[in-house]
Amino acid sequence: MKKENNSMEKTMNIEGMMCGHCEATVKKALEAVDGVSEAVVSHENGTAAVKLEKPVDDSVLRKAVEDHDYKVTGIN
Repeated sequence: MKKENNSMEKTMNIEGMMCGHCEATVKKALEAVDGVSEAVVSHENGTAAVKLEKPVDDSVLRKAVEDHDYKVTGIN
């Protein structure tokens, strides 16, 4: 049986999130990006785990977050 794994995941390091409201803002911004199926955001860890349905350029993910005045310090 062939196992297909088309999902991709990136972890973003984000500075400036202080609360649950910040998490919700970043989550909504990332999930609005074409190709993003889910974003799990933690203001405590300063991270967003982004699940992708198709390749999305890091610059697009960075812009979605930084347009809301948070700073992306890395994407893996």
